[in-house]
Amino acid sequence: MRARDAARLSALRLLAAAIKQREVDERIELGDADILAVIEKMMKQRRESIAQYEKAGRDDLVANENFEMGVLCAYLPQQMNDDELAKAVAAAVTESGASGIKDMGKVMALLKPRLAGKADMAKVSGLVKTRLAG
Repeated sequence: MRARDAARLSALRLLAAAIKQREVDERIELGDADILAVIEKMMKQRRESIAQYEKAGRDDLVANENFEMGVLCAYLPQQMNDDELAKAVAAAVTESGASGIKDMGKVMALLKPRLAGKADMAKVSGLVKTRLAG
C-alpha cells in the first residue's frame, strides 16, 4: 500500500479474499497446504483466462492476468525443473507398481501431496501418462 502499487495491491487483495472466502465457507482456519491449494487454483484460473483472452485478442487483459500470476508465483514454493519432475514420476511409478495407463490414479495419488505447489499438476499428469503408455 505504501509503495502505491495499485496493481500488486489488487492482486494481493484477491488472494486474501479467496483465502477468507474458503475459511468462511468451510468454517475452518486454513493451514499452509490449504493456502497453497488456493493459490494453485487461482493460478489455474489465470492460465485459463489467458487462453480465452488470447483467443479474443484482448492483449490488455492478458497482460493483467500475467501480472497477477507473477504476484501469485512469489507465494508458491520454487517450481521443480523437468529433470526433477521426471525423477519424481519415475519413483512414484516404481513405488506404486503401476504397469499401465489404468494405474494412473495410483501414481497421481502418490505425486499430488509430494508436488503440491512445486509443479503444475497438469504437466505432471501428462508426464505420468507418457511414462505409463510407453
